[in-house]
Amino acid sequence: MSILKKINYIICALFLLSATSCVSFDNEYTILPPGKWRAYLRLDPPVQQLDKQGKPLADPNNLSFKEVTAGELPFTFDVVYESDSTFYIEIQNGKEKIRVDNISYGRERATLDDTIRIDFPEYDTYIRAKFKEGVIQGKWHVSYKEDYSIPFIAKYGKGYRFTELEKEPFMDLTGNWSTIFGEGDNSYPGIGEFKQSGNQLSATFKTETGDYRFLEGTVQEKKIYLSTFDGSHAFLFEGRIQPDSSIQGIFRSGKTWQTIWEAKRDNSVQLKDMDSMTYLLPEYERMDFSFSNIDGSLVSLSDPQFVGKKKIIQILGTWCPNCKDETIFLRDYIKNNPSEKLEVIGLAFEYYEKEKSLEVIERYIKTMDIPYPVLYAGNSKKKEAAKALPMLNSIIAYPTMIFLDEENKVQKIHTGFNGPATSDYPLFVEEFEDYMKQFLAN
Repeated sequence: MSILKKINYIICALFLLSATSCVSFDNEYTILPPGKWRAYLRLDPPVQQLDKQGKPLADPNNLSFKEVTAGELPFTFDVVYESDSTFYIEIQNGKEKIRVDNISYGRERATLDDTIRIDFPEYDTYIRAKFKEGVIQGKWHVSYKEDYSIPFIAKYGKGYRFTELEKEPFMDLTGNWSTIFGEGDNSYPGIGEFKQSGNQLSATFKTETGDYRFLEGTVQEKKIYLSTFDGSHAFLFEGRIQPDSSIQGIFRSGKTWQTIWEAKRDNSVQLKDMDSMTYLLPEYERMDFSFSNIDGSLVSLSDPQFVGKKKIIQILGTWCPNCKDETIFLRDYIKNNPSEKLEVIGLAFEYYEKEKSLEVIERYIKTMDIPYPVLYAGNSKKKEAAKALPMLNSIIAYPTMIFLDEENKVQKIHTGFNGPATSDYPLFVEEFEDYMKQFLAN
């Protein structure tokens, strides 16, 4: 790094709280200035809440969130240089740090605007934007959804997530919270795991099909704010502490979906057993399937490489962050515990048609360094996926792991995945390793 760059870096470090104080970086760094950035996705226009008669609710549950800008889903990231011209972005969600290396940049010929594209290849999403004087402005695009993009803005030199306010919290939320999302027939249970330190709040929600990732936010008097962005999920939770110390709020996912949620402190709350939700139907003795690999060839359980071996069948989608967590876990387990007795097969259910899906799966295998075959099994809609595996009672969750013996008889099915963001994860790892010792020993 040149002396001039070092001087500029020191000056900017001293005035990091002011985005305008570091404009000189735009001249010295040909791309983005290093350090903290505050970004947000603009989710507006918000989805209108309706009452049971279908009439609009002006302020459902008496919620108002004046500490933040309505409709903004914020997150922070660092720009980290490895040399004068190469850098990566590190997105931060609480303890989670997501390194993003797939970044390209250039200049539009027509307007001479500097542009940048940030790709999340494992999810088939990307951010495309213009950047100038400490501001990046563009859109986050989800390729597998038709005409789906959300405005994106990032500003240099801002380290906070939701707000710089420090209103004294009404109470400490640390602990487990019994949570209900939605209402009536569309409701489902969850467990909120909150950790609070002053105004800072980190959390996740466990459900019976998986977790809601690493959430980070703040508590301002009686209001709470949480968000996460990982290239696939864009979650925003807002809540208000009620007079009885329960929490009522709104949960938004992306630009089109939202529901209400209510939570009550309950450190003894539990969800259904994830090993009992999915099962083999009684009219079937064993599993069987034939699906295409990335070369277009059919792969079956009767193929020579699988005969006489025990197997883990992983039901997943390349678009699914919980599946990514499980894939990383399985990948690392296989590499650390090689066994000639075991084969793992991924069955990917995708948004695209077959040809495009095979391209996406191939990229996923390469990006994730997956050491086992991942086959295209069909459409990601759960009712369609269930038709591809008619021997199961249903496809309840992505991901799902199915353990088969040498004769392809089901020994165990684990539905969903509560990953590293949850308190369940260390116990899952321990129980999985204990089970595998018995599974492979017999």
